[in-house]
Amino acid sequence: MITAHRPNPALKIFFLLSITAFFLAGCVQRTITVTSTPSQALVYLNDQEVGRTPVTVPFTFYGTYDVRLEREGFAPLWTTRKADAPWWEAPGPDLIAEAIPGAESKIAWHFQLAPAASTDEAALIDRGRELRRSVLTPILPPPPTYR
Repeated sequence: MITAHRPNPALKIFFLLSITAFFLAGCVQRTITVTSTPSQALVYLNDQEVGRTPVTVPFTFYGTYDVRLEREGFAPLWTTRKADAPWWEAPGPDLIAEAIPGAESKIAWHFQLAPAASTDEAALIDRGRELRRSVLTPILPPPPTYR
């Protein structure tokens, strides 16, 4: 007579909990760190203010980001930067990487801000007056021609 082997219910629960813990144990921590010279520049990523340099922010998606830095006394900087995925984020290895506790993907960008161009106040006032004159001057149609 052949008897069927019945698995122990406690073993089933342990196996299911082990598999669940394996897949929930880790999650890749992705961060972008933005620094600048000079520091304390206001940082925008994709038109969202994220803080002042040096700043580290979490991100979800790799790809191209619009970056803007502003600081008083310096020319604003508008540019794009690419957040490239590491090799282990490719389909296949990413399943294993996501399960590793403490896995990190860190991206660092540094920007050099240029001093703002000084403006000649007198020249600026003259340009404003010239603009006002051009706007207030009536535009007359050309005189009629008679044949």
